[in-house]
Amino acid sequence: MIQSREAGVLMKYTESIEIALPLEEVAQLLADPAHLPKWLRGLVRHEPLSGVHGHVGTQSRVVMQMGQQTFEATETITRREPTNLHGIPKGSVVYFEREIVSEGMWSAARERLTEAGSDTTLWVSENEYRFSGWLMRLVGLLMPGTFRKQSQQHMQDFKAFAEQGKDVREAKE
Repeated sequence: MIQSREAGVLMKYTESIEIALPLEEVAQLLADPAHLPKWLRGLVRHEPLSGVHGHVGTQSRVVMQMGQQTFEATETITRREPTNLHGIPKGSVVYFEREIVSEGMWSAARERLTEAGSDTTLWVSENEYRFSGWLMRLVGLLMPGTFRKQSQQHMQDFKAFAEQGKDVREAKE
């Protein structure tokens, strides 16, 4: 869904993927900052500016490289439930939510992990973007599929990392 608003272009979409691992294992892998470079394609740097990585309120500097473009933003963790990812009760839902702000763009990602079977996890990712400034508004209007495609790629890369140990840094582009 794309809407043009006075405050900027608004875009929302939801993606999902099943991962052939138990919920607790997926949550721990997703939350571990040491694993980010292994599955988050294009990550150059992810460093906390304040707080503890992954905890609510933590702000981090995120630098991504996409082709010849470098993108820098500030990420703020807005929700992580449960806070302890060990001993997650059966039937629980795990939430990871964050806001990302850069020049001309604000986004929110709401990640939800649920059991999809005895050893399978469903990852649902709801994404929202607001663009301001003429260039980012134009990007949002003309290239909305790029954002969705990137989200799908990150989820597929995480699945390959979690299930098979594949590292995107070793992949041939």
